[in-house]
Amino acid sequence: MAVNETVKYGIIGVGMMGREHLINLHHLRTQGVVVVCIADPHLPSQQLALELAKSFDWPLKVFSGHQELLDSGLCDVVVVSSPNMTHYQILMDILNHPKPHHVLVEKPLCTTVADCRKVVNAARKRPDMLVQVGLEYRYMPPVAKLIEIVKGGTLGQVKMVAIREHRFPFLVKVNNWNRFNSNTGGTLVEKCCHFFDLMRLFAGANPVCMMASGAMDVNHKDEIYDGKVPDIIDNAYVIVEFDNGARGMLDLCMFAEGSKNEQEISVVGHTGKGEAFVPESIVRFGSRMEGRDGVQTLKTENRLIKYEGLHHGSSYLEHLNFLSAIRVKGAKTPAADLNDGLISVAMGVAAQLSIEKGRFVNIEEVLDEHNC
Repeated sequence: MAVNETVKYGIIGVGMMGREHLINLHHLRTQGVVVVCIADPHLPSQQLALELAKSFDWPLKVFSGHQELLDSGLCDVVVVSSPNMTHYQILMDILNHPKPHHVLVEKPLCTTVADCRKVVNAARKRPDMLVQVGLEYRYMPPVAKLIEIVKGGTLGQVKMVAIREHRFPFLVKVNNWNRFNSNTGGTLVEKCCHFFDLMRLFAGANPVCMMASGAMDVNHKDEIYDGKVPDIIDNAYVIVEFDNGARGMLDLCMFAEGSKNEQEISVVGHTGKGEAFVPESIVRFGSRMEGRDGVQTLKTENRLIKYEGLHHGSSYLEHLNFLSAIRVKGAKTPAADLNDGLISVAMGVAAQLSIEKGRFVNIEEVLDEHNC
């Protein structure tokens, strides 16, 4: 695709996150981007997306289903931001469609490892299409800076990665689909695939086994939908062992609005330590040799970001990266690919299973297709 050629996007699922993608793409209009169509069976979401697009002077073709959007032939790239449990069928329909569409799919890739594997296998048969998974936390400026510091060897060989997310409860989504494990894959898949992805990046390794403890202790206990009480956990501790000897730990709490930072990341190598704080956008790092007095503090920013949005500019950078990969297809692969999506889901599934079984779970247990 030529550098100056207009890239036409379609968005499947225009709920909260789909509209966030629409706004981000509007801020990329100077890069030759235009959204031409959307698909969503939910009329209020359609209307909100149309109002946004009208304010951008983007006329949209509206479809109630994703198959109609694909058959229209209107777009080159599809953003899949529909509910988690719909990703598998939508992705398979895209990958099996005669017309190639590049795809940015929101995390998690799918809600089960088996479905992720089927998508990965189907994508191998479509070398004419790029698929990027929406693991955009790696683009947040303080996180990206800490990744740079770690990869540069400043901290030595990484031994421990600790990620704390203390935040607000799950937001209300269309038809409250995100209140149930069967729809989301479970909290540790739905929310925490981001953090498992980051742990892999920092550790430079793949997971071997996981141990988790978690429960639904505070949130959503007084809610009932179609006679059912939500079953998503709202807090957990998760330990991960990696194949290079590194260890990771996740500390998740979703009733911790009284926090200065939503995410705190600590990476400790054999010669130093680094930390990242979101949304303060601060990075700290120091060496064992220099001690406390040698710790440096950096305020991070990325001047490429034109829109901060819901994720501190990371969604904008994610789109910028994917657009670059599309324009130089064959010379650059998506930053977060299908294997990253698969492993991040497998780690979440293993953690959920560990809570259920009360024991360590080997990652091979969930990656083994016979057990999927």
